[in-house]
Amino acid sequence: MRVGEQSTDPIDQILGEVPVPASLTPEDVRLAVRAVVVHAAEEWPSGPLCRNDGATFPCRLHRWGRRVLLAHGLNERQLDALIRHGNPFVRVPFPFLVNGPRVAATGARPGVRPVAAGRPAAPPSVAPRWPRAS
Repeated sequence: MRVGEQSTDPIDQILGEVPVPASLTPEDVRLAVRAVVVHAAEEWPSGPLCRNDGATFPCRLHRWGRRVLLAHGLNERQLDALIRHGNPFVRVPFPFLVNGPRVAATGARPGVRPVAAGRPAAPPSVAPRWPRAS
């Protein structure tokens, strides 16, 4: 079964799809990342099954997570890279911007003080990394 197809699983037919929230919060995005990674496909002789609950892939939570992350601005390649990465705790920036975080118009980063002469500069804070679609 492909991601966009209707499921034939009886549970899916009774419960229907998990609704995507009207306005996404960082918590929704965090849970969606966990859903797509934990409920990834696992190959079996009968076909791909959900690694977590053994339902026909994609299960309800995987489909919900994909819809949330697509609504958040990720594309299919980025989603696939996120799933291949395999870490359910990867932090996706909120709000997600395709070209990276916004930079102040002056070029200075907000909250960074200029370094006085003779003082060593503090190491720059490292932003959390998440997988790139390559």
